[in-house]
Amino acid sequence: MAPPEPPPSRVFAELDLAPSPSPDGRVGPPVLPGREVHVSGSAELSALPDRARVSLRLGSRKEAAAAARSSVSRRLQYIAHSARQRGVPEENMTVTEDFSRVENAYQMEAEVCIIFSDFGQMQNVCNLLIEKLGTSVTINPPHFYHTPEAIDTLRRQVCVTAVGNTRRKAQEVCRLFGQALGKPLLIKEEETKEWGGHIDSHLSQSADSLTLQERIQNATAYASCRIFAVFEIKGKENRRNKLL
Repeated sequence: MAPPEPPPSRVFAELDLAPSPSPDGRVGPPVLPGREVHVSGSAELSALPDRARVSLRLGSRKEAAAAARSSVSRRLQYIAHSARQRGVPEENMTVTEDFSRVENAYQMEAEVCIIFSDFGQMQNVCNLLIEKLGTSVTINPPHFYHTPEAIDTLRRQVCVTAVGNTRRKAQEVCRLFGQALGKPLLIKEEETKEWGGHIDSHLSQSADSLTLQERIQNATAYASCRIFAVFEIKGKENRRNKLL
C-alpha cells in the first residue's frame, strides 16, 4: 500500500511583495507602495442560555364545582405570591385553567408557566413550592433557552473576536519581516457557523434524568466565524515599538 498523502498545507497569511514589471518586460525589484499582507483568522465562542421556563401543574376533583375551583385557586394564589416575593415580575407568569365535568365530579386543572432570567432565583422558588405544596403540585424540569437578543450578541461577539484575531495574526507576520502593519484594506466574513443551544421553543425538551448543569450545558449555544482580511504594510517597524 502506498503511504497516505500528507494533508495540504494551509496558508493563513501572505505578504504581497510581487515584483513590478518594467516597461520593456523585464522584472524589477518589489515596489514598496501598495504592499499588502493577506491574512485569514477565526474565532469560536459559546453562550450559556439566558432564560429558563418552568411549568407547574396542579388540579383538583370534587363533587362540588366550587370546592374544586377553590382548592386550585388557593394554590395558584400561593404560587404567584411566592414568586413575586422572590422578584419574579408579574409579566413573567402565565396561568392556564381548564374546568370540566368528569363522571359525577367536577375537575379543575391549571398550569403555571414561569420565565426566569436568574437561575438561582428559579431554584429558590421551586424548592419553596416543593417544600410547602408537596405532591399537590407537579413541577416539570426547567427548559433552558436563548432569547433572540442573546443569540444576536453571540454572533456579533464572535465576528468582532475573529477580526481581532486576524489583525493580531497580521501584526505577527509583519513583525516577523520587520514591517509595520497599516490600515485594513479589506475585511471579509468567509464563513459563520452556529450549533447547539435551544432557541425559545416548547419542542426542545431534555430527558428527565439530566441534572441541572447538564441541561444548561446541553442548551449552550456555539458560534464560529472565519475572516479574510487584507492590510496595508506601512514599511519598516519602528525600533522603539519593537522594544514595547
